[in-house]
Amino acid sequence: MRHMDSPVLHDKPPLGQILVADDSPLFRDMLKKMLLEWGYDVIAVSDGRQAWDLLRQENGPRLALLDWMMPGMEGAEVCRRVRAGVRDRYVYMILLSVRAGSDDVVSGIESGADDYIVKPFEVDELHARLRAGRRVLSLQEDLVEAREALREQATRDGLTGCWNRTAIFDILQNELARSGRSGEPLIVLMADLDGFKPVNDRFGHMAGDAVLRQVAARMRAAVRRYDAVGRYGGEEFLMVLPRCEPAGGLALAERIRHAIGAECFRAGDVEIRLTCSLGAACAKPPAMPKADDLVRAADAALYRAKHQGRDRVEGAVGG
Repeated sequence: MRHMDSPVLHDKPPLGQILVADDSPLFRDMLKKMLLEWGYDVIAVSDGRQAWDLLRQENGPRLALLDWMMPGMEGAEVCRRVRAGVRDRYVYMILLSVRAGSDDVVSGIESGADDYIVKPFEVDELHARLRAGRRVLSLQEDLVEAREALREQATRDGLTGCWNRTAIFDILQNELARSGRSGEPLIVLMADLDGFKPVNDRFGHMAGDAVLRQVAARMRAAVRRYDAVGRYGGEEFLMVLPRCEPAGGLALAERIRHAIGAECFRAGDVEIRLTCSLGAACAKPPAMPKADDLVRAADAALYRAKHQGRDRVEGAVGG
């Protein structure tokens, strides 16, 4: 096996940053040169406090080589602080030390280190252990992506990409609580496509699905970036507009109505023209309604819009 003063192979995998913390300039420079040869983007510091300051940053290094004995803060203490204070990502840390006793190894691992290497070490061993660290980080990222994908599936409507019924109702409850604290009003819009059933009957459900996807896209484009659009069921959509006065909510509803009715929808070679009716209800502190009551008020306003000719906006009585 090759030792630290031996030539190293040029292995340049697609790596991110690695932090090297060691108070010996000679050892630190040697490690930096070796890691650069292996394709790492190296950040080198001379004491533990600098290492902790970098690792706790939002976009700090995910991989770290930490000497145990350093000024400012020992490597083991850096590990403890990272495990206690860095929650947004996993940092893989390897402690380097001249301490070779089993008690020292146990103490180092219990401090939060993922691995422990005794100085002087063999180059091949360090290289292999860093590759193992990369595998752990890669697996952790895969798990995070899988979790986010599951969360997305659980909260999004599979057809339109809008929030699903459960998620939009949760958003409404959260925004009602926020409005109660801030004193700002909140508007709920209930929208329903006029005469949508004949689309499915005449052109088929695939055409109807294509229209619903385009409707959702137009609604999202018409609202503000912090508003929420959810598919409430069938061709009904529920929108939550935080920090919105009644007049502004009605104006935004008119903008949505115009966006739906202004141009035909396309389903293959077929052009389909539809209109939309909307009902609006307002929650204004300090008299904050429950989410169910606010949705019922918006739904009643929608019913009036349908009853009075469709393709129109109605506000809730007294809202």
